[in-house]
Amino acid sequence: MTELRRIAESRPVATLAAAFAEAGFEFALVGGPVRDAMLGRRVTDLDFTTSARPDQTRAILETLTKNIWDIGRDFGTIAAQIFGEQVEITTYRAETYRDDSRKPEVSFGDTIDGDLVRRDFTINALALMLPELRLVDVSGGVEDLVAGRIVTPASAEASFTDDPLRMLRAARFASQLGFEVAEETEAAMVRFADRLDIISAERVRDEFTKLLLTADPIPGIRLLVDTGLAARFLPELVALVTTQDDHGRHKDVYEHSLTVLRQAIELEQSRHPSGAAEEFAPDLIVRLAALLHDIGKPATRRFEHGGVTFHHHDMVGAKMTRKRLRELRFDNMTIKRVARLVELHLRFFGYSDQQWTDSAVRRYVRDAGGELEQLHILTRADVTTRNRRKAERLEHAYDDIERRIAELAEEEQLAAVRPELDGAAIMRLLDIPPGPLVGRAYSYLLELRLDEGMIGEEAAAERLISWYREQTAADES
Repeated sequence: MTELRRIAESRPVATLAAAFAEAGFEFALVGGPVRDAMLGRRVTDLDFTTSARPDQTRAILETLTKNIWDIGRDFGTIAAQIFGEQVEITTYRAETYRDDSRKPEVSFGDTIDGDLVRRDFTINALALMLPELRLVDVSGGVEDLVAGRIVTPASAEASFTDDPLRMLRAARFASQLGFEVAEETEAAMVRFADRLDIISAERVRDEFTKLLLTADPIPGIRLLVDTGLAARFLPELVALVTTQDDHGRHKDVYEHSLTVLRQAIELEQSRHPSGAAEEFAPDLIVRLAALLHDIGKPATRRFEHGGVTFHHHDMVGAKMTRKRLRELRFDNMTIKRVARLVELHLRFFGYSDQQWTDSAVRRYVRDAGGELEQLHILTRADVTTRNRRKAERLEHAYDDIERRIAELAEEEQLAAVRPELDGAAIMRLLDIPPGPLVGRAYSYLLELRLDEGMIGEEAAAERLISWYREQTAADES
């Protein structure tokens, strides 16, 4: 209780507790903050519950601060900033989903016990009543915290029927906390997986994103696949389970993808420039690309010459990635970046057989664009062979290509590969107006830059004039 006492005695919390008590309302720290404090984890968000109705909560807050906003008045939630601390305060409530509804029906409650019973899992159904510092545990949440168990306060059937998104939260908490989902809870996840279909794509996306950004998302991903939940919103991942590579001598593509994800996370951390674990920010782009990089394999699998091939699975996978992330309502920039990494993830592997020219290295950097560092991580993580000699050869080859990129970058400002003459210079030199010909000239100079590096503005101008004369002659003929 030491950490809980520290939170309760902090200025923002003590001030809030006193204000609600003086107004005659119950007030409690609830859910995740209580759970994390009892587990010795860092508490980052302060969530409270109260017997006060939303208008009453707002009236109390107005005596303490001007920084108040409604983030879900219909759901009973008011947010505020108190002495620099952002807090959310929600009225005791109960909510259920109709069979075909994507939105819960909310009704406000009168007791803390009733509020806690309707929460997702026993480990989150804990409240610290303030200011008296009384712990309320109506469903054995403390015992489940000690046991490392995820189980619903009421029946799993009632809980998942009321809010199907809780099934995804179970997977997220399994990864986030390293807990096991209780057998009866997992069985209910299988039974009610199709209820997830009533949840909006945005809410599914947000919960899946939280899972991917945990320190070890793999247990949660396995749970989603095993229970059939992944099939409801990410069927391409489930399709990997039965796609074998190399006559089954290696792990299936699904297991390979999970290994790539794990290795990508390890590389994220080891390559983090600050090296400080508390400052490490998980990279959603890398993690999505690692998980999805081979989803084109089932569609491209062919049995040829006694073996299995997956020709062009990178291009097919990129197209599938765009479609799936679009359906999950990811933003356009995330979709573009992840699909680009999937498309490029095989590009390096020809380098290990034969070193590239400087021109090829420049094109590699140009094509990767702002995702170059993420492509480094994904490509290195994609090496999962158990053949040590092959793994070492690939590692040395990638060390070499990164070294060459660094050298060329220092010599040629490779991070900003562009022609040595811009559009204005092209129009002035060739005495032409804006139009398609300027774009063609620019493309010619860009290819020249990639092939030969920096040759100087004078030489570039001479080559451009020669190219323009050839174009003009060809057009006239």
